[in-house]
Amino acid sequence: MKFIHLSDLHLGKRLNEYSLIEDQEYILTKIINIIDDEKPDGVLIAGDVYDKSVPSAEAVELFDDFLTRLAKRSLQVFVISGNHDSPERMAFGARLMDQSGIHISRVYDGDVIPYEMTDGDGKVNIYLLPFVKPAHVRRWTDEDVETYTDAIRVAVDRMNMDKNERNVLVTHQFITGSARTESEEISVGGTDNVDVSVFDGIDYVALGHIHSPQNCTSTRVRYCGTPLKYSFSESNDNKSVTVAELGKKGELTVRTVPLVPKRDMVEVKGTYDELMLKSFYENTSYREDYMHITLTDEEDIIDAVGKLRVVYRNLMKLDYDNTRTRSTSLISGNEAVETKTPLELFSDLYEQQNNQPMSEEQTEFMKKLIENVWEDEK
Repeated sequence: MKFIHLSDLHLGKRLNEYSLIEDQEYILTKIINIIDDEKPDGVLIAGDVYDKSVPSAEAVELFDDFLTRLAKRSLQVFVISGNHDSPERMAFGARLMDQSGIHISRVYDGDVIPYEMTDGDGKVNIYLLPFVKPAHVRRWTDEDVETYTDAIRVAVDRMNMDKNERNVLVTHQFITGSARTESEEISVGGTDNVDVSVFDGIDYVALGHIHSPQNCTSTRVRYCGTPLKYSFSESNDNKSVTVAELGKKGELTVRTVPLVPKRDMVEVKGTYDELMLKSFYENTSYREDYMHITLTDEEDIIDAVGKLRVVYRNLMKLDYDNTRTRSTSLISGNEAVETKTPLELFSDLYEQQNNQPMSEEQTEFMKKLIENVWEDEK
């Protein structure tokens, strides 16, 4: 039985004040194309469908369109809510949509009833466990639930899976040891960690929450990652959808199909003059990509963002990397200041702030300015 595994669509997301809805619409169409090529039996969407618990109208419209296109292909689609979603809003109309093959997880109430699918090798049970915290599980059990590992262990135990059958779990949690990126919510001290051992015996665990595609100890427990890059820390990631195929009990193959975005997220570094050379950008997609530019000029470029956007239309972030920004000097108040002239004091401050001394031109300017101020006070 073949599944397409997706997660963390984050529909409606804005990044550096840029709306990504057009990019998301584009990539969902690419996913539909992959589904048409692969012809899976089901699609697993492992949470964070939306970027906010109260999504924008255009985000809801986009997801509605995506589900409608999936339903027309007579697929079984399984959706859970993630930590960015409102489980109550996600579950609205779920019982009606069941009839169209769109299955959305209920708000967790202590019981997870599996959906059954069959193929030539028998039955496959699909369990939908939305994002839960220990408090969500604690209210439905007498067992001691203090940690996230306790919560998921208890929730899985309560499913009473028949380990002789093939079982698939769709859930949205952080598994200990997974590699995170800047665009994910991080709990202080790693309190949201879940030990992978709670999934022992499950044939495939379709995870959401982590944005980089990766396995957790084996292909049996996998994050598919986001379909798009949602921070510059992901600029080197290769985005994809995961295709998981279950054979007979114990047989699993996992592979990926690449996703190419409408616009990439790219980081470049150099002087202003270097980056504005036509030879630097003419054979690239940089003019349309989302750019993070780091200028290495020692002097700030006046209206750098405006000038760079003439070429790099979607410049999102601008930094400087030069002697001043790499400053490691410590400001000390131990030296006696009474013996220093105002010009010397200002020169010390300038050097501490910029990690370099003032130029002759700057020194001469400050000298005249100080003289004028002192002259006015006399």
